[in-house]
Amino acid sequence: MALASRDTKQQAYELIDRMAPGQVSAVVGLLKVMLDPVARSLANAPYEDEAISEEETRAVAASKEWLKDHEPIPNEEVLAEFGLTQEDFDRMGRTPLEAHGAGQ
Repeated sequence: MALASRDTKQQAYELIDRMAPGQVSAVVGLLKVMLDPVARSLANAPYEDEAISEEETRAVAASKEWLKDHEPIPNEEVLAEFGLTQEDFDRMGRTPLEAHGAGQ
């Protein structure tokens, strides 16, 4: 099995060597996504098939109606209300959360 894996990797190296720089960049981006644990979790997450409630439907309709007469609120403005910056938000997205009740 290890030999087959080594042969496959060697084939990948050889194919990458034949690519144009733009193609290599695209493949690197794809590999990063494939190896990112959050992206992998999302890709493997089960399909959400829960029914949308009446309340949720009304909330979405109300938000669409509100947007007809108002500008969207920038994410930075919403974060600022919580004393956060975009950098804080990005960092939180990369930091695993503790399990509920783990610190107690």
